[in-house]
Amino acid sequence: MITQKEQISRWRLILGAETEKSFSGMGGSPLSAEEALMDGALAAIYGGPGESFGDGGRGGNGPSSPHISKWLGDLRSLFDSEIVAVVQNDAIERKGLKQLLLEPELLEGLEPDMNMASTLLMLKDQIPKKSKESARAFIRKIVEQVNRMLESDVRRAVTAALNRRAHSPLPSAAAIDFAGTIRQNLKNYNPALKAIIPERVLFFDRASRVNRWNIILDIDQSGSMGQSIIYSSIMACILASMQAVQTNVVAFDTEIMDLTPLCEDPVDLLFGFQMGGGTDIAKSIAYCQTLVESPTKTLFFLISDLEEGGNRAGLLRRLEEMKDDGVTVIVLLAIADGGRPYYDTVTAGRIAAMGIPCFACTPEVLPVLLERALKGQSLEGLDSQAEMKKGG
Repeated sequence: MITQKEQISRWRLILGAETEKSFSGMGGSPLSAEEALMDGALAAIYGGPGESFGDGGRGGNGPSSPHISKWLGDLRSLFDSEIVAVVQNDAIERKGLKQLLLEPELLEGLEPDMNMASTLLMLKDQIPKKSKESARAFIRKIVEQVNRMLESDVRRAVTAALNRRAHSPLPSAAAIDFAGTIRQNLKNYNPALKAIIPERVLFFDRASRVNRWNIILDIDQSGSMGQSIIYSSIMACILASMQAVQTNVVAFDTEIMDLTPLCEDPVDLLFGFQMGGGTDIAKSIAYCQTLVESPTKTLFFLISDLEEGGNRAGLLRRLEEMKDDGVTVIVLLAIADGGRPYYDTVTAGRIAAMGIPCFACTPEVLPVLLERALKGQSLEGLDSQAEMKKGG
């Protein structure tokens, strides 16, 4: 239980240095050395006009790298990573500190954060040559975090969904045919162990292309799409590494870029996006239609905020054409801070009214969504895990 003096100190930190005299009159104690350091680190972003980096506002050339580097070091030593990430983002928004993202020594001190990564990708064309490797290293930290979250589940989803009949003599834990193995070894049930002791384990043939699916990700690269682009790119690279599916990645604004050749490395793929600019979704879908070889074995994801700058009627018509041809069509709506959905509700409603599901879902739901789509199962049950838009 905290004491009254500790409570006063906390309020003093929240309200800033100008309240020092008032809290002293209430019985507050001077800030400890650690609290004073914390107060200075926060005041640089949240303080008044006279409180900033460096020398308290004297001079007119803006903050210097050494001062910001010390500030970043103080933040990391005083707060946990989630709070550090929030303050870093506020530093860019409130103080205009793009310098945080353009100096190599500062990039190395930043706490990995999805919003910061999105901002960095927006500024990638402004990054000086000396900072490019540090920028890539920062993005790679985010990629590794998301990859750890998604990879095993995405691989499991694809393996579980594709019913490849041929078996292989080559053992692989990911390719075990559990149902077939159990059926063939029921006679080997051991009552004492209460378990089946298999004489032979069956494995699916990973090289079989009989039921190979084509997964097309059509990704909006407008400015609002930062987080969605990161998640989509990582999922695309995971899928591209699997022989069981063929993966195509298309990026669009008012122009179209086929980024499929970059799918070997998610960092290369992310830096291939040109974030910002207008949007012509219908034009991009028309291009993706040319990639469809076997409609009933094609899964098409449109990943967008649906803010169409081109022909909205054309967008709806082309989605309906794909669906009528037998393509499994799913719209993944843009997500912003903390998984908050951001999209044109009118367009989403019209698409959903055509029987095409529109999801504003967090990345954790993607493997489940992918498995059900590949199995041809209803996506209705996902409404407890994702926000499913039914229309109008």
